[in-house]
Amino acid sequence: MTPSPPAPLPAPTASRPHFTSMPDLALRNLGGAVVWTNDDLFAEVQNLLNTPPAEYRPATFGHKGQVYDGWETRRRREPGVDQAIVRLGAPGVVYGVVVDTSWFKGNYPPFVSVEAIAVEGIVSGEELAAADNWMTIVDKRPVDGDTRNPFRVDAKERFTHVRLTMHPDGGVARFRVHGRGVPDPKFFRYGHFDLAALENGGLVTACSNMFYSSPNNLLMPGRARTMGEGWETSRRRDAGNDWVQVRLAGRSRVSLVELDTSYFLGNSPGSATVRGRDGETGEWFEVLPRTQLLPDTRHRFVIDLDRPMTEARLDIFPDGGMARFRLYGTLTDDAEATLIEQWERGEA
Repeated sequence: MTPSPPAPLPAPTASRPHFTSMPDLALRNLGGAVVWTNDDLFAEVQNLLNTPPAEYRPATFGHKGQVYDGWETRRRREPGVDQAIVRLGAPGVVYGVVVDTSWFKGNYPPFVSVEAIAVEGIVSGEELAAADNWMTIVDKRPVDGDTRNPFRVDAKERFTHVRLTMHPDGGVARFRVHGRGVPDPKFFRYGHFDLAALENGGLVTACSNMFYSSPNNLLMPGRARTMGEGWETSRRRDAGNDWVQVRLAGRSRVSLVELDTSYFLGNSPGSATVRGRDGETGEWFEVLPRTQLLPDTRHRFVIDLDRPMTEARLDIFPDGGMARFRLYGTLTDDAEATLIEQWERGEA
């Protein structure tokens, strides 16, 4: 009998969004990777970070047993634990993690814990494994099999790596690390950059509709490779339109807007506008007037606007899909100074 898929996670609400609505900082598309493990004999540890949900094909046996789309270690015959260290693709503040044991029913770990660390530069997995300054962000907690197990994190520090520990052994299908990117501000000093990018501290703060896919995809690095790597809304049957709101890396001036409808052919928006505001209570002002869009096209617009902004709002008319949303520009002098001060004080 084929196992049933796990129950969905709690849905976000307007009053208190669930942390899983935030981007996964460990995604391979962001540059995340598993850099060390003590054991992955049955199933490769890199599967933890695969983007699609875990799959299961019954009676698919290899030389080491049933083939699992996840990370699985051998059965322990002595005291100890199994661990995997993940380099975050976008270092930042972790708001919560999900330990997904999908399809692991008789071989999942009874307990897990999660630690995190912040290191400078490029550090090997062996050096990280030997480090003694890991901070516990999820205490040893029980988990269920064939289930997405979410754990909220209250730490406010910036981390570059996380370590998942299984007590004592077993299998985990996926490991998600949800949070907010916090880049090193020294990289902002070298010309224009994408102020909305997740890896630069951009963050989706509100959205009208995410029926088919998450608006976080708009802020991912690189070009979308399929329609599923963008943001797509359901079909509207009223007179309204869909929109998404983004907090930028800091107070900044935008000089180029990119609206990319790649792979959206019969479902791209007919047109779009971009607005900005300076502060959460500021008045919205026009950045890009309502402009017609073409399907499957990378649209780029030079902006002649000497007005600082901290947030942007993209409105699409009436609905549809967008692959990427880019806002290139520079931080204001005061914003750059503030970010550097925060960095030097160890604040995230």
